[in-house]
Amino acid sequence: MLIEIFKSKIHRVRVTESDLNYIGSVTIDEDLLDASGIIVGERVYIVNVNNGERFDTYAIKGKRKSGEICLNGPAARRVQKGDIIIIMSYAQMTPEEAKTFQPKIIFPDEKTNLLT
Repeated sequence: MLIEIFKSKIHRVRVTESDLNYIGSVTIDEDLLDASGIIVGERVYIVNVNNGERFDTYAIKGKRKSGEICLNGPAARRVQKGDIIIIMSYAQMTPEEAKTFQPKIIFPDEKTNLLT
């Protein structure tokens, strides 16, 4: 049996852009992807601290050291530039694996979205 376990979190980053006309997804600074363990194409869950919206999409790579957090496609309607969001991912594993698994949680600077 597999269970779903919290895997990664980018805690409280500021939306730098939203692009309704892009195909879809969330663009995330490559440094944040690396630090959090979220990989390109991975399903991520977004929580908008400003308005309570919760939705899922997939991650795409943004420019390294840019602080870029851009919601694309229909997800752009769920955020405004400047909103604070939390990005999370989950993984399936056995209960035995889950007992010792340690999620990666990062806390970028909330104003710049950069790692300090």
